[in-house]
Amino acid sequence: MRFFFIFLVTLVIFSCKKTKDEYIDVTAETDKIFASTKLIPDDHFLGDNTCKECHSKEYEHWQGSHHDKAMQIANDSTILGDFNNKIFKSQGVTSQFYKEGADYFVNTEGPDGNNHDYKIEYTFGIKPLQQYIVKFPNGHYQCLRTAWDSVKNQWFDLYPDFKVVHSEWLHWSRGGLNWNNMCSDCHSTNVRKNYDLKSHSYDTKYALINVSCEACHGPGKTHVEQARKLGAAYTSQDHLHMTAGTSPKSLVDQCARCHMRREQISEYFNFKGTMLDHYFPQLLGDNLYYPDGQILDEDYVYGSFVQSKMYQNGVTCTNCHDPHSLKLKFDGNNLCAQCHIPSSYDTPKHHFHETGTDGAQCINCHMTGRYYMGNDFRRDHSFRIPRPDQSIKYGTPNACIGCHEDKDNEWAWAEYQKLFGQPNTKHFSDLLAPGLTGHEKGMASLMELAHDTIYPDIARASAVSAMNNYLDSNSIEEMLTFLNDESPLVKAATLDVLGNINVTDYNNYFLPLLKDNKRSVRVKAFFALGALDAMLVPENYKEDYEKVKQEFETNLNITSDFVGGRIKRANYLIKKGDLQGAIKGYESALEIDNINNIVRTNLANLYYRNGQFDRAEDAFKTIIEQEPEFGQTYYSYALLLGELNRIDEAITQMKLAIKYMPVNVRLYYNLCLLYDKVNNLSEAESVAVKGLKVEPNNDSLLYVLAYIYKKGNQIEKAKNIARRLVELYPNNQDYQAFYNQLNRKE
Repeated sequence: MRFFFIFLVTLVIFSCKKTKDEYIDVTAETDKIFASTKLIPDDHFLGDNTCKECHSKEYEHWQGSHHDKAMQIANDSTILGDFNNKIFKSQGVTSQFYKEGADYFVNTEGPDGNNHDYKIEYTFGIKPLQQYIVKFPNGHYQCLRTAWDSVKNQWFDLYPDFKVVHSEWLHWSRGGLNWNNMCSDCHSTNVRKNYDLKSHSYDTKYALINVSCEACHGPGKTHVEQARKLGAAYTSQDHLHMTAGTSPKSLVDQCARCHMRREQISEYFNFKGTMLDHYFPQLLGDNLYYPDGQILDEDYVYGSFVQSKMYQNGVTCTNCHDPHSLKLKFDGNNLCAQCHIPSSYDTPKHHFHETGTDGAQCINCHMTGRYYMGNDFRRDHSFRIPRPDQSIKYGTPNACIGCHEDKDNEWAWAEYQKLFGQPNTKHFSDLLAPGLTGHEKGMASLMELAHDTIYPDIARASAVSAMNNYLDSNSIEEMLTFLNDESPLVKAATLDVLGNINVTDYNNYFLPLLKDNKRSVRVKAFFALGALDAMLVPENYKEDYEKVKQEFETNLNITSDFVGGRIKRANYLIKKGDLQGAIKGYESALEIDNINNIVRTNLANLYYRNGQFDRAEDAFKTIIEQEPEFGQTYYSYALLLGELNRIDEAITQMKLAIKYMPVNVRLYYNLCLLYDKVNNLSEAESVAVKGLKVEPNNDSLLYVLAYIYKKGNQIEKAKNIARRLVELYPNNQDYQAFYNQLNRKE
């Protein structure tokens, strides 16, 4: 057996091709973007009262909005919650909210598990809830888990069904509810996080406390100066952003910087370049979305909306929402009737529900939603047709049984077919869902989706990202073509997948992307080139390599207060061959999330690779103690014990792995090999047979069973299994040779 790292894909090595001519040298544009990393001084932001002088109507609409009240200093006029010595209990924690003079306090569980008094420094939001922020040492500001329901006027737990231990990253006093890294960039204007890795401290700054006019339109200093100087001859588009002249898709991208789940790429947002020069969105998958792309975890709208036909056809945020008050422009179906003819759609002939009922509302069929943060209902902006057939296949939700709670998906699908027949168009989810759920044709579906430019870029990029689960030499060869794709999302997703393969075979494909005009693509290309010796960078890329190296370091630094950021640095060091540095990086990740056992598993594997067997074993034991039903740990621990020739102990751990992961046939295969090592052929046979009940045609199990029969001198049984292997896999020469060898023994 060979011990592999969980976080690395199996290496598939073959010769790479020459650099392709299709790549365009955009050095001049790249230089312009490199020069645009300058911080905007706070005094260039003049404040909302200055904007009010000329834009009173817009100011009036904005005043009192969610943007206006995004963050405020805590005082009698801003706090909505009841701090009159109110007691609130949830998940075994008692919190008391009270006042002392003009100040507001809470007594609640802190990071040590004991209750402490904390002063409320800021408020966050207004409706349907208001959160409260307290100050911690080293510049940390934390958002309380207990919030005020401003609709029901009561305290409530943001996660009432989720027990969080004080030592967890998700505890309100730690990373999961830290204002500096989770909230500040979008709730205030001109934010600089200013995180220091060595001291794990912040010196976060902003120009304006809330989401001001200038948070969207950019700093007003030059705008005001030029408007006063030029008068009627002045054109605002020269200095402002998100104006009436902004194109629909550009406007969506500009809103997206705060209305999406994303990774931060640049040190701060300075209105230069595009969204992808500062952030990269989370793609569909990874438990953030259902396999068909519907919202699951919080996605903040962008990731949903760019899936939609609305977005593809030029509909933008402000077609439905007033850009200043943020309210909907029309009530009910009148909002949709701006584009969709009422006589065709707002009728029982289309929706098959009684007029005026909930079922007749467009949004209830095409914009289903979920509750987040306890009481905040948010609608899915992908504007999709309900698909009960996909619910049956992939476990995805649909609007039909969302309302008809007494019915099931089979009923919904039968009714759908009666009313509408079969779906008359192929939605990207017909290809994405099989790939994300491991369907036998999953890779083919993903490849078809990724290639077809008729589908949304985010769906195509998500398909590429999901190919990570299907990698082989053929798929890698085809994936390389996506590095030439017109979509930067697709290029970046391809780099993320291929960049995890720790070889230098594809460097000629990656190098041209150091010149890409999107910073996020360049940064991902640099990571992918991690195994390349800087001294061997071709002369025509040396300057680009050094420039992007600075961008990459910035990306690592700006995300180093997250576990993922620290892991990214560690994985880059692995690519550079610095194993000890990578170990320190993973240990550093555990310092801010000590019970993150995905991190600890990878660290255990690194310890093993570095010959630190005792530390590897201790790490596995810690994981088992914390998560005794996590089968993967028993599997990894068994492999370690097997390598150390502690076979009996390895067998015990592999059995436990099978107990908790009974459908993973790889475990049965490895247990067979362990029994073979101690020459217990009867147990090896029994395990192989059990595994074949899970997956009858698994070639690894069939081969090992035939081998066991051969070793036990049960040649006829061995030949029968070998014959079956050859019939199932006629192109496998090894199986044919094995079968021929058995026949020669007669």
